[in-house]
Amino acid sequence: MTFEELNLNKHLLKALADQEFEYTTPIQAEAFSIIMSGKNVVGVAQTGTGKTLAYLLPIIRQLSFSKQREAKVLILAPTHELVIQIWDEIKKLTEYSGIRSLGVFGGSNINKQKQAVYDGCDILVGTPGRLLDLAYTGVLSLKSIQKLVIDEVDEMLSLGFRTQIKNLLEMLPERRQNLLFSATLTDEVEAMINEYFIYAERIIVTPHGTPLDKIVQKAYHIPNFYTKVNLLNILLEDTDLQKVLVFSKTKKMADRLFEKINPNLPNQIGVIHSNKAHNTRMNAVKNFQEGKHRVLIATDVIARGMDIKDVTHIINFDMPESKGDYIHRIGRTGRANKDGVAISFINEVERAYQLEIEELMGMNISIEVNPEDLAISEIFADDEIPSDAKPKVKQYLKEPDLKQSKGAFHEKKEKNKKSNSVGPRSKKRQYTKSGKHIKQHRKR
Repeated sequence: MTFEELNLNKHLLKALADQEFEYTTPIQAEAFSIIMSGKNVVGVAQTGTGKTLAYLLPIIRQLSFSKQREAKVLILAPTHELVIQIWDEIKKLTEYSGIRSLGVFGGSNINKQKQAVYDGCDILVGTPGRLLDLAYTGVLSLKSIQKLVIDEVDEMLSLGFRTQIKNLLEMLPERRQNLLFSATLTDEVEAMINEYFIYAERIIVTPHGTPLDKIVQKAYHIPNFYTKVNLLNILLEDTDLQKVLVFSKTKKMADRLFEKINPNLPNQIGVIHSNKAHNTRMNAVKNFQEGKHRVLIATDVIARGMDIKDVTHIINFDMPESKGDYIHRIGRTGRANKDGVAISFINEVERAYQLEIEELMGMNISIEVNPEDLAISEIFADDEIPSDAKPKVKQYLKEPDLKQSKGAFHEKKEKNKKSNSVGPRSKKRQYTKSGKHIKQHRKR
């Protein structure tokens, strides 16, 4: 349906028209009336299907201009990149209204954020840690919160925010509307829903694990890191790979990969992960978004929530151990009715992950023939060698032969025997009562 068919006011319709949004996505169409009714909602939809607008539209529709300092709406997000993205969406949607919004997150000046919180807002977006910091200082009051949104719940819990979320929930009024949105429903998410949000209506638009239809998935069976680097260099020679997001499983691996391929593509590659400073991370995303960098190497820190437009190719340099993370990664491409390509490099250990992912999706990933000019490295890291193929540890110490053992007590050999007799010149030492040795002089 179109946005005009929803019960939106003129301010929202004008803001949507400025962004050239005309038609709703399934999650947006189904969630709107339910959220407007005041019910608790658990929304499950795939990455790239418009979950952010699905909860923002009904929330903003029900808000009115107010001079109240305390926020009425609290939105939790796992990373400061996602906080900034949500905040930007709110500012666009509230451009023609008097609704105030604020985003707070770690890695930024807390004193400036304290002042901004004190000045007041209607919608507050933040990471759990920074929200707790502000609350503990006394400047942030959550007693007026009417609606709570937890975005990317599964990612929030996987990053270890359960305790922080619990502490924040204890500060909120009991009477409030709870909205949880996620791409997957993990066991941990289910446990949280059952504990805190019992009466929640579920909106599951996309079956768990189903990939976007417009993504072509293919893979190469590659033995090790250095061979993967060689293949990546070959693939990036193709100019059709215009905007490439490369996923690495660890921060160390991301930096190492950047060092290996940057010489071949100088000033064309960026890298982003959680160890990078806030400004460095934002600049890396900005350069990639604006086309200054053709390739962005990333860990899963931006696999969730970050809205990077027009990504033509996703390359899984490492296969994720979590099958759900694979879906989030490839969901970065094939968006807004555009085609996308997801390419995976799979070593022998990672083939087990491949099977789990294929079972989840109900389809096979196409395996490509390796390029003829691909140089195969013989260097393997420990985690690249299958456990059944690892060489057995050589035993350098022989086990004792118990049959020939004579036990703990045995007769000494003749040459090892020593006499314990006291010689004629040996004299017994004498001591005082205090334990001091009394020296005796030999008579001349």
